[in-house]
Amino acid sequence: MANGAVLKYIFGSMSSGKSLHLLVKAHNFDAKNIPILVIKPYSERIHSRIGVERKCTSITNKDNLFNLAIKHRFCKWILVDECQFLTQLQVEQLARVVDTIGINVVCYGLRTDFKSKLFAGSKRLFELADSIEEIKSYCDCGNRAIINARFDANGKMVTEGEQLLLGGDETYRAICRECFFNNITKEEMVTDNETN
Repeated sequence: MANGAVLKYIFGSMSSGKSLHLLVKAHNFDAKNIPILVIKPYSERIHSRIGVERKCTSITNKDNLFNLAIKHRFCKWILVDECQFLTQLQVEQLARVVDTIGINVVCYGLRTDFKSKLFAGSKRLFELADSIEEIKSYCDCGNRAIINARFDANGKMVTEGEQLLLGGDETYRAICRECFFNNITKEEMVTDNETN
């Protein structure tokens, strides 16, 4: 790690305040005139659910993040929102940014998808990050929310479909493991009863 720079991964379920955390950090750096680069896959804006937002650099899964960092090597920090959508190679490129250029990188994102499976970018960050921190949030039942469950228009939990489906509170809800499996069991029971 050049100059003591670190790769940090901050994860949490939906509505846990990850984007707000990033926006506060960016605001503090801006106030102290510390040069930063803020990036997000497929979007030029970072929004928090409480209404705070800022412009950012949009990237795709084809962008080389090491080359992007070279162009912004004056930066002291790179802040990444929605890092679960990074490719494994892009996470490795960010690790190289830390190790060879000496820019600190903080990635904010989800751990798992609506099927409770790790996103590729999240998995690689768990493997490579120098520091990992969870922003905790809670299920309606009071347990710690760790799964970002997807629901259809009728309020029924969905467990099949494409991993990437953009949506907010109308599509996703952070729930605990127990509620996730209870919902799956209920759906399986309905399906089993219908076939018998």
